[in-house]
Amino acid sequence: MRTALIIDDHPFIRSSVKLLLKQERFSVVAEAQDGVDGVLMAKTHQPDLIVLDISLPGLDGMEVIARIKELGTSSRIVILTSQAAEHFSLRCMKLGAMGYVSKRDDLNELRKAVTAIGSGFTYFPVVAFSSVRSSDGLGSETECIARLTNRELTILQHLARGLSNKAIGELMLLSNKTVSTYKFRLMDKLQMSSLVELAELAKRNFLV
Repeated sequence: MRTALIIDDHPFIRSSVKLLLKQERFSVVAEAQDGVDGVLMAKTHQPDLIVLDISLPGLDGMEVIARIKELGTSSRIVILTSQAAEHFSLRCMKLGAMGYVSKRDDLNELRKAVTAIGSGFTYFPVVAFSSVRSSDGLGSETECIARLTNRELTILQHLARGLSNKAIGELMLLSNKTVSTYKFRLMDKLQMSSLVELAELAKRNFLV
């Protein structure tokens, strides 16, 4: 029987996904509610499939993908998240994920993704390939966000949620000075003049 690992900090989501995977004849060998445990479980169990959220305590989902890929296992990763696909799906694909499903969609979308991935295909929304190309100008918010590195995007999310430099540093193992440098870099890249404006931009673009 194929094996699966679920990494999500919401118990209800984990239960729903576990039921669906059982229907698809997967044995869920482990569950994790944060990124650090998720990577450890992936290393320990080396499951065939990993269903992963992006917004996680500790390590964020994109960092989890990168670390799991460094393990060199054959686990296939599908993202199940509420984060906007136009900002995250292509990033996840480049890191090595094989599918991206929104929690806003019917759970059957996850079933389709699991089936496609099991057959050797990828499963990503069309927006992953079209969002930047269809933006309305070089200075559009979508394109500015697309230019951010994965770490910059993660720090933007933390700042928009109201976390302090110290809290972000503890989560991401960075110094206060480094977080502060990222903060000013974000303001420059996104042409914002305050944390309030950064938070509003993040909310407008469904980053938080």
